[in-house]
Amino acid sequence: MAKTMTVRARIEPALKDEVDAILGELGLTASEAIHVLYRLIKLRQGLPFDVRLPNELTARTLKRSRAGKGVKHFTTKKALYADLGL
Repeated sequence: MAKTMTVRARIEPALKDEVDAILGELGLTASEAIHVLYRLIKLRQGLPFDVRLPNELTARTLKRSRAGKGVKHFTTKKALYADLGL
């Protein structure tokens, strides 16, 4: 049997509930998600994602897209490709 250690973290209850629901849809427990995160940190020798504040243009674009402004929707891949000229 593999030896294990306990990792403790304090998480806001609402955030934990929301993330646990997402993980549940993915078929993962919080422990499994933490295990995946640790493996990726080991593999990449750092966090497996970019950690930085977005520049002004990116922040503005994200805010607009979250509000549904300037966002295109396509019902098929063919329509998307046609819009891209592909």
